[in-house]
This record gives sequence, structure tokens and C-alpha cells, in this order.
Amino acid sequence: MRDGSILNVAAAGLVIGALLGMAGSFAPTAELRGLAWGTDGIALVVASALLGFHHLRTGDVQLAAGFLVFLAGETLIVSGSAMDLAAGAPSFAAGAGLWAAALTLISASPLMPRLVRVTGTIAAILFAVTAAAIFSGVGLTSLSDPLPFYAYPFLAVTLFGWAWAHRPSRSPAEARSTGAAHEYANG
Repeated sequence: MRDGSILNVAAAGLVIGALLGMAGSFAPTAELRGLAWGTDGIALVVASALLGFHHLRTGDVQLAAGFLVFLAGETLIVSGSAMDLAAGAPSFAAGAGLWAAALTLISASPLMPRLVRVTGTIAAILFAVTAAAIFSGVGLTSLSDPLPFYAYPFLAVTLFGWAWAHRPSRSPAEARSTGAAHEYANG
């Protein structure tokens, strides 16, 4: 698969993940929620794997590590997507903690657009607080309000931003203006 195709598939996976993740949060039944979240999780695992290896090949170890940590967190999250919310809370907490770490790694990279770095940092903080609360015995689930419920919009915007930042059809000037000139030059 060529780099352009890899980036297109990864971007599509991020968009599908963002849309179905949000849709699952508002699903009227547990079955529809499980289907949306399961599909969303698979799309995000594929996208994260592709982006992790893409950035490893281009020499961006920090971004590669961030996407691979996101992949690990997402596998924990997707493992509980069809479970009862309370029963899936421990794996959700572990996944949310890994999401927080991944979002921090990726958002710390100057190669990501500033807005995406800001939304990613906010999501990282909210998911870190959520994970710590669940690990401390607070009875939160993946749909508890206010956390983690209000973290999801920040995650979705960040996922859309990652998709935008990785689209292969950018001009050299646009790549430079977003801080990703090396990505354009390296395909």
C-alpha cells in the first residue's frame, strides 16, 4: 500500500471512529451502542496502527509511539463495547488512561496543528481524571455525566483534526503552515 493510500485509509478510520463513537454515546439501546462502539473501535485500531507505522517510517518516533499507545488503549475500550456499562468500567478505565497518555504524546508534537493539540490536551486531561477516578473506586462508567461524557466531544474534534492533518493531498505550503513539512516531503 502506498503512503497516500495508507493515509487515506487512516483518515477514513479516524472519521468513522469519531462519528460512530459519538453516535454510540446517544444510541437508544445497548445493542445499538455496542454495534456503534464496536465498529468505531475497530476503525480506530486500524487507523492508529497505520499512523503508528507511518510515523515510525518517517522518523517521528514520538508520534509513532503516541498512535501505538492510542491503539493499545482503544483495544481495551473496544473489548468492553458490548458489555454492560458497569461491568466494562475497569477495562474502560485502563483504556481511558492509555488514551490520555497517547493524546498527551501526540498533542506535544509540534507537527500537529495547534487547535488539534489544544483539543487533544483537553481530552487527555479529562480522560486522565476519569481513569484516576475509576481506579480510585468512584463508580463511573463510559457514559457517566459529566465525566467522561463531556470528554468525548474533545476526543471527536481531535480525531477529525488528526484525519485532516494526515490527508495526503496537501500542498507544500499548507504542510509547512501546519508544521508538517517533513510529512509532505516524505510522502
